[in-house]
Amino acid sequence: MPVPDLSSKPRQRLPEWLRIRLPTQPTFVETRKLLDDLDLHTVCESAKCPNHWECWSKGTATFMIGGENCTRACRFCAVSTLKPKPLEEDEPGRVAEATRRMGLKHVVITAVARDDLSDGASAHWRATIEAVRALNPGIVIEVLTPDFNDRDEQIQQVIDAAPEIFNHNLETVRRLTPAVRHRATYERSLSVLRKVKDRMGEAVHTKSGLMLGLGETEEELFHAMRDLRDVRCDILTLGQYLQPTLAHLPVTEYVTPAKFAEYARVAEELGFVHVASGPMVRSSYHADEFTPARAS
Repeated sequence: MPVPDLSSKPRQRLPEWLRIRLPTQPTFVETRKLLDDLDLHTVCESAKCPNHWECWSKGTATFMIGGENCTRACRFCAVSTLKPKPLEEDEPGRVAEATRRMGLKHVVITAVARDDLSDGASAHWRATIEAVRALNPGIVIEVLTPDFNDRDEQIQQVIDAAPEIFNHNLETVRRLTPAVRHRATYERSLSVLRKVKDRMGEAVHTKSGLMLGLGETEEELFHAMRDLRDVRCDILTLGQYLQPTLAHLPVTEYVTPAKFAEYARVAEELGFVHVASGPMVRSSYHADEFTPARAS
């Protein structure tokens, strides 16, 4: 099947439900200062997340480890595609300290893809998870990982650190995957989620997310949901794709809040234990609304 060309679509006007007001709470400045003090990256800034004003104002953030340069060039993502710098050995400790200072009960850790490293930075992942847990006993750790090229030993490094929630995003439907993230594959992402569930069982909740508005059909979306349930994915996020710059894929449709609510009902009927579905939903947005303790 040929890769669909999404580059010629005209840019659409942002609908009212996607227009946000910037908060002025002092907590935003405090969060910014803490991240600067500890020299930490967040996906909130690097990926131009529209929710980062709200999240930082509430004193939370999603930490991005492994640097701010990615080895992949996904056409939806605003993270820079440049030669990454060497890993910083003290980064796990800095993330742990930031989590402690912020008083987080639920932390989300993500990373750029590090295909330049022989282990895909998986040992760095494990060290970060272990450092956060050591300094914050009882914290719920959610990871949002790259696919590690589906290499068993790299996935196992993260599994061995025993995160409570393991998130890897499918991002889009099967047909659009080559155009949206050409160095990843639909089946590889499903395989990663399957391996994590097979190896960790009920000790972990697996999670995945899809962006809408890239040209997918409803039937393709529902098929992707069923594929995720077939690998026993527990948690689903559905959000509106927003074009970060003119160099990225255009939006083909702004999905209405009513449609997102309908898709949430379909997902719940398929058996997902938790669904977050809405125009502003992102993988880690309000992530603490679901924790294993609440699910038990």
